[in-house]
Amino acid sequence: MRTEKRISRRRFFEGCLAGAAALGFGGGFETKAPLVCAGKVDKGKASRQRNVLLLIADDQGLDECGCYGNPKIKTPNLDELAAGGVRFTNAFATCASCSASRSVILTGLFNHTNGQYGHEHAYHHFQMFDWVRTVPALLKANGYVTGAIGKLHVGPPESFPFDFVAPARELWGNRNVSRMAELGGEFFTQNRDKPFFLLVGYSDPHRAAKGFANDRDYPGIKRMTYSPEEVTVPYFLPDCPEVRGELAEQYQAVSRMDQGIGLVVEEMKKAGRCDETLIIFISDNGIPFPGAKTTLYDPGVHLPMIVKSPTLSGGGLVNEAMVSYADIAPTILEWTQTPLPDYALHGRSFLDILGEKNPEDRDKVFLSHTYHEITMYYPTRGIRTRQFKYLNNLFPELEFPPASDLYASASWQAILRRKDGIMGMRSVKAYLHRDREELYDLAKDPNELKNVSGDASYAAALDGMRREVMSFRRRTKDPWLILLNYEAHG
Repeated sequence: MRTEKRISRRRFFEGCLAGAAALGFGGGFETKAPLVCAGKVDKGKASRQRNVLLLIADDQGLDECGCYGNPKIKTPNLDELAAGGVRFTNAFATCASCSASRSVILTGLFNHTNGQYGHEHAYHHFQMFDWVRTVPALLKANGYVTGAIGKLHVGPPESFPFDFVAPARELWGNRNVSRMAELGGEFFTQNRDKPFFLLVGYSDPHRAAKGFANDRDYPGIKRMTYSPEEVTVPYFLPDCPEVRGELAEQYQAVSRMDQGIGLVVEEMKKAGRCDETLIIFISDNGIPFPGAKTTLYDPGVHLPMIVKSPTLSGGGLVNEAMVSYADIAPTILEWTQTPLPDYALHGRSFLDILGEKNPEDRDKVFLSHTYHEITMYYPTRGIRTRQFKYLNNLFPELEFPPASDLYASASWQAILRRKDGIMGMRSVKAYLHRDREELYDLAKDPNELKNVSGDASYAAALDGMRREVMSFRRRTKDPWLILLNYEAHG
């Protein structure tokens, strides 16, 4: 690997500030042509209202759901939702960090553009720019009543003018899923004559301060336990007792959340709102284990997405289009016939392809990660196509920083204690120390283990991916482009 020139943190931050000013940030966002054009509304069945129920899991992976092929985990409610709607097999978060990912979901802008560079809470305090118009703000201006139950994890508060916010003390850290469903039922009933947008954000299956919050019973919820022997250990983790034990705990938290989803959908049925509501289920990022969460490898960003629409005549559909979480906001805005903000969004609605299996022109998504927590800085920009994954690590001389909950986990501590050289199928060294450019031929290497960026036979592919990412960064006004000045004049 090529020796990289070190850039001090002070120099970096000075560059970021200068870059932000040079690129025009702080005073609004210049309207330019969107990355992609908006889709057309699928009129489908007539509906009195066009409501939205957005369900967001916290740290649930693609394979932690029965309908996505895991025979061990019990998720009957998500399976039923998929049986009545559309299961996307190629949905991708733009980054694998909670606040940053959620900011993209709720704005349709990449987080390096909207300002939510990393975590919102506590001393991290990243927040979106005040010019950004969020989905709840836009829908409220369009006559919608808006509500939030559970985890939001983005800011500033003024940008999220929800009409109803569930009292946190009743939610037990957003894991009292039966109470969350009850509050949803009250919201549906009290706003029977108004179109609504309701966000339900679960903390499951995110790690708790200790374990996965499985050390207590929850009202109205059946405890679903799993033995470490029956879980499926993914390729990026070592098959050891610590990993198996934590995966069993993770499965239990997923099954608890699944019951909560069933309860909130049932409340919506009782209120007679299902036949006029678009339901979207997603997870914000991959599982909270090394090799997934906070990385732009597929286990961190290739995630479940299930959509159920009243306009579809049937269910059990499988859609293979490559869609991005940047597409969710424009989809919601199109469904609710809400005017777009006065700047271009970075995604496009997928309403018009819901009933298709493999629509054309849906073959790539872009990726962008900068921070997790304030001390966990590792900026990367990339692209994922059907065949290739390209990642540009802007500071490869830095060691990759695991999130604090991953670092403290029994799984990672076991790897450190045993001084393991291999973490599943990837070396620990490769996980912690990245090349400036990573290129993976997913047709031959779906687990992203062999970086072919230095292989001459992939020179054309590498150049094409590199150009695409640079064009993407310029279109989205990435402040980190200022680093190019250092490379040019350093």
